[in-house]
Amino acid sequence: MSKRNGQAAKTAARERLRQERERQAKRDKAKRQLVVAASAVAVLGAVFGISYAIIQANQPSYWEGLKDAKVVAPAHTTGTNGTTVVIGKDTAKKTLKVYEDPRCPVCASFEQAVGPTVKKDIDDGKFKIQYIGGTFLDGDSLRDGKIGANGVGSKNAMSAMGAALNVSPEAFLAYKSALYSAKYHPAETDDKFKSDDYLIEIADTVPALKNNTAFEQAVKKGTYDAWALAMSKTWDTNKDGVTGTPSFVMNGKMLTTDSQGHPPMTVADFNKLVDAALKG
Repeated sequence: MSKRNGQAAKTAARERLRQERERQAKRDKAKRQLVVAASAVAVLGAVFGISYAIIQANQPSYWEGLKDAKVVAPAHTTGTNGTTVVIGKDTAKKTLKVYEDPRCPVCASFEQAVGPTVKKDIDDGKFKIQYIGGTFLDGDSLRDGKIGANGVGSKNAMSAMGAALNVSPEAFLAYKSALYSAKYHPAETDDKFKSDDYLIEIADTVPALKNNTAFEQAVKKGTYDAWALAMSKTWDTNKDGVTGTPSFVMNGKMLTTDSQGHPPMTVADFNKLVDAALKG
């Protein structure tokens, strides 16, 4: 091979090597661009996911969305949003205010021990009752527009009680008694009243509600859900100084058995306090 040919071969080889390096550099650049693009997409996806999660977290819950909703009040109610629920004979001269929460275990104990006496007194015209229901055991504070995170059972049961009241005052009292019964009332930490099916199961023990299609539809559709919140707000903004359940007020005074403010939990204590209040 001549010196000239040898030099040309070397030049050609160097040119091929240069071209190959350029192609490799282009390939590496394209690869880096793909990696960057993929990373950008991943970051955007993560940002979108976080943003979506934040948006969803800040969306009002079902019950929060009802705080300012139009209230459908049950029959047999009066007052603003139907939150005045008075049951008894018109001839009864005085009214006993009854403050309760559907999930309250002490309310259940009272109902089981003294409930039949209260019902007899109402039937006999001894006094009327005004029911004021709260949902603080759900963690709610409707005075502040707050829906809590401790469950929804009190609200849901209150709504079902509204459906029972729409049937009749007698159905309301019977259903309230069934909710508080030893058989059906759950432990305070068990949010069992959140289930519509469970509330309807309990209602089947009340003749006026058993297989009552209108009642069942009202429970399932949440017809009186907004009413339950309105009632709870009435509890939260009461002027009687009530802060717990059960509480009983007559003549503007809370009926308590001692200086600690304990409510009457026996028939004897209840009769003693009510009889004294009726004379006052």
